[in-house]
Amino acid sequence: MDISQSPGFYAIAEADPDRPAVIDADGCTTSYGELLARVNQVSHGLRARGLGEGDVVAGVLPNGLDAVVMLMATGQIGLYHVPVNWHLTEPEIAYILGDSEARVVVAGEAYARAVPGAEVGVEGLAAGQPTGAPAERTSGAVMWYTSGTTGFPKGVQRALPGAPPESVVPLYTWFLGEVCDLRPGDGVHLVTSPMYHSAPCAHTQFALHLGHTVVITPKFEPVGILELVARHRVTNAMMVPTMFHRMLQLPDEVKAAYDVSSLRQVIHTGAACPIAVKQGIMDWWGPVLYEYYGSTESAIAFAVKPRDWLARPGTVGRPAPTFEAKILDEAGMELPAGEPGMIYIKSSLGTFEYRKDPVKTASSMRGEWYTPGDIGFLDKDGFLFLCDRRTDLIVSGGVNIYPAEIEAAFLEHPAVADVVVIGVPDAEWGHNVVALVQPVEGVTPGPELTAGLMAHCVPRLARFKHPKVVEYRDELPRTPTGKLSRGKVREQYLASAGG
Repeated sequence: MDISQSPGFYAIAEADPDRPAVIDADGCTTSYGELLARVNQVSHGLRARGLGEGDVVAGVLPNGLDAVVMLMATGQIGLYHVPVNWHLTEPEIAYILGDSEARVVVAGEAYARAVPGAEVGVEGLAAGQPTGAPAERTSGAVMWYTSGTTGFPKGVQRALPGAPPESVVPLYTWFLGEVCDLRPGDGVHLVTSPMYHSAPCAHTQFALHLGHTVVITPKFEPVGILELVARHRVTNAMMVPTMFHRMLQLPDEVKAAYDVSSLRQVIHTGAACPIAVKQGIMDWWGPVLYEYYGSTESAIAFAVKPRDWLARPGTVGRPAPTFEAKILDEAGMELPAGEPGMIYIKSSLGTFEYRKDPVKTASSMRGEWYTPGDIGFLDKDGFLFLCDRRTDLIVSGGVNIYPAEIEAAFLEHPAVADVVVIGVPDAEWGHNVVALVQPVEGVTPGPELTAGLMAHCVPRLARFKHPKVVEYRDELPRTPTGKLSRGKVREQYLASAGG
C-alpha cells in the first residue's frame, strides 16, 4: 500500500499561506493562511469553553466559511462534530442536539432562532483567541446523524484515532486517490450540495487536505453550476443524479455556452443514476464521472471509474480498497455470482457504532460484516449491481427519506386510521413520496382533508419529507401479525398507475 504523503490542510496552510482555500458564494476568497488562523482561534475558543477530547460540537450552518471553519477546528482538537440539517423543524433539531449531547452549538444567523442558546456564527468563539496552533493537537471526527427504520436519527460514531491529523490524513488522501483519482496539488473543488450531508462534507474536508481550492455555492442551480465551473476552472465536484438530470434538460445553446473542459473528476453517489442520464453527461463532459456506493455507516464501500462503468453500464463498482464484500441469502449463506441477495461489507479501516444504541448497531451486523440493508448481486468479475434500495427507504434527489417517520406524523392526526408511505419512481427526483391514507370511519376523504394533513406536517416534518401525493384507501393490507405489507402496497399502486 503506497500511501501518498499529502501533509494535509494544517501543514499546507503553514507552508503556503497565500494559496486560495475557500471562495464563497459572494466571490470572496479566503487564503489557506487566513483560514488556518481562524480555525486555530476557534479551536482555542472551544477549549476555553471547557471542551475536551471526545466532546461533541454541533453546527446548524449554511454552506459557507463558518461551516468549513468548524469542520477543520474540531478536526484538530479531538472533538466530534455534528453537522445538522438546517431544513429540519425545531423539534427535529432539538432531538439531535439532545441525543448527541452537544456541549456547544453554532448556528447561522438565519437558523439561530430555532436553536436557543446557540452561538451565532464563529465570531464569538474566535474573539480574542490566538492564531497559533493549539497544544496537544489530536484528530477529531464528524458524527453524522442518519435515520433508521424507527424513523429516529442515530449518530454514526467512530472511535477517535488518538493521533494528530498529520498522521491520519495520508491514509484517507491515499484512499481517495485510489477511488477517485484525486491527487494533491492545485485542484479546484466545487461544493454543490448542503454540507450537512456526509459526502459533500467529507469531500470539502479532503479537498483542503489535498491543497485544493474549495468553491462553495449555497444551493444547486443548473446554469449557476456551469458558470462556476467555467469561471473557476473547476477540476472536481460532488453531485447527485438529480443534478445531472436537470443540467441535461438545459437547451443545447445554454450547455454550449459554458466551458467545462477543466473537469477531471465528477463524483456522484446518493441514489441510483439512470444509465441514459449518466451516459448523457459523459457524452457532454467526457469520461469524468466517478461513482461510489456506500452509506454514512460504511463510507465508500464500492467504487467505479468512468471507463469501467462504460464497459459495464449500471454497475456501482467493485469493493473499494480495504473493503471486502459478499452477498448472502436470508439464511446467511453466501450466494454465487449473478444471484441477488443482501449486501454485506467489512473494512480494515475500522467499524462504527450507533451512538447510545447498541441494539441497532448489533442488528446491522453479522459478526464483523455490516449490511446497508440493500439487495444486489456481484458479477463474475466482482462488480456490484444494485437491485433495489432497502425496502422502506425512499431516495429523493439524493436525500434519504424514511417512511416510518412520515407515517408516525400522519398517525398523530385524528382523522387518520392507517397510513403507508412509499416511494414512487420519478425521472427527475429518483423517487417521489406518496402517502396512502385510510381515514377513520365517518371522515370523508378529499381536498379539505389533504390540506389539513399537509398543514399537520408543517411543524412535525422538514419540508423535503412532505408527501407530494396523498391518496385515500378504504383499507391497507397488513399481515396476520399486524405488519404492513409495504411491498404489496407499492406493487398495487404502481399497477394501478400504469407504472
